[in-house]
Amino acid sequence: MEGMKTWFLVVLVVLGSHLTAQEAQKLSIDQAVNLAIEHNLSLSNTKRDLAAKQRKADTAWNVFIPTVDVSGTLARMNEASTVSALVPVPPAGMGGVYDYVMPISRELPQWSLSSRFSATLTLNVALFEGLKNVRMDYENGKIGYEKARAQLERDVRKSYIQILLLQENVKLLKENLAAAEKRLETARANYRGGLAPELTVLQAQVGAENLKPAIQDLENSLQLAIESLAMSLGLPHGTRLELQSLPLPDLSLDLDMEALISRAVKDKPDLEELRRSILLLQSTKQANFYQLYTPSLSLGWTFDPTFQGDPMKDNWFDSESWKQRSGMFSITLAWRLNSLLPFSREAQGLADLDDTIAKMNTSLAMAVRGTETEVYSIILKLQKSQQSMNALKLNVDLAKRAYALTEDAYKAGLKDIMEITNADLDLRKAQLEVMKEQFNYITGLLDLEYAIGVPFGTLTRS
Repeated sequence: MEGMKTWFLVVLVVLGSHLTAQEAQKLSIDQAVNLAIEHNLSLSNTKRDLAAKQRKADTAWNVFIPTVDVSGTLARMNEASTVSALVPVPPAGMGGVYDYVMPISRELPQWSLSSRFSATLTLNVALFEGLKNVRMDYENGKIGYEKARAQLERDVRKSYIQILLLQENVKLLKENLAAAEKRLETARANYRGGLAPELTVLQAQVGAENLKPAIQDLENSLQLAIESLAMSLGLPHGTRLELQSLPLPDLSLDLDMEALISRAVKDKPDLEELRRSILLLQSTKQANFYQLYTPSLSLGWTFDPTFQGDPMKDNWFDSESWKQRSGMFSITLAWRLNSLLPFSREAQGLADLDDTIAKMNTSLAMAVRGTETEVYSIILKLQKSQQSMNALKLNVDLAKRAYALTEDAYKAGLKDIMEITNADLDLRKAQLEVMKEQFNYITGLLDLEYAIGVPFGTLTRS
């Protein structure tokens, strides 16, 4: 028993060391996007819907295939039936003069055998508009898929950049903790040498300890962000990711407000999808109009050979025993007249479609105005980032210089621990402001790229 326990512990140690030694998966931002497009479950469902619409569009011509039915019936009557007739019988030698009428009775077979083949095809002008409608629905599906794909790519890129920001923030806090612990050691050494009071040591210790919960919270946020990104990419739980750093995009981009707003109104995926939906609904209304206000031509052909003998006794393959009862070829022209009345249900259905189209056009106008406001807001934020980035970097340089001077003064006994802590806090705030502004600038460019309908990287890699 003790041997089994020892073996089990050895296995756990080996597995644990294997998992610990597992290398992190290196991942560039483009590789992350490709993985998301390939493995994201929501996008996969959208792709399946698009494939179904394509299949429907490729086979839309099947409306011209006649409806064909084939049936065969072998039946048995519950009770035998007879057929009776009166046959006139002339006397011998009397020619056409009949002497009397003789009744004849014949018992019919209880079993019967019959078959039927029918083909019908109904033609209407609406069929041709229906073909166009199916093709437009497929084009709509492609726009919807591209929109979902663009949204996914934008979100993955934002998540990737957010993780890089969190990693830099954690790194910055750890550097601050290391500096705080160094100050604590200096304060203790000064206290032991009689150069500083115990209060200085306690203040330094409090400053260092206060950083540890903040680092832990930030590391938890970082781990959650990595798990969320891994799930979006279809990677297993617990996958370690090593992300590549990204260069800062060009801060001197020419952000022409009017040109970018005009392009967004024309090419934003959301607006294009809405425009296509309106065209599809207009086509649906036209197909319904043709269906109601144009006649339909129906072509039909039936063939129903019936076995004349007893299917249990006679030969089925005797062609003389098969006769047709009511087979025919027919051409029918039909027109529903009640739809011509303006207050009929059908006419009111068309009026409802008109209302829906009008509401969708209103929604499109509102979406256009919303897009104009959105792009205007994005560009204002980007311009603000362009203008403030240099000032923020200058603040960092000044904060570094102030911290260095305060640290030298502290070492010389001219500054207390609180002053150097405040200088360190000012430096950390300045560095965080730069990172936040860089994050806002890059994510703003991603939103702008999506809004104007250009491939991602057009602006962020300039």
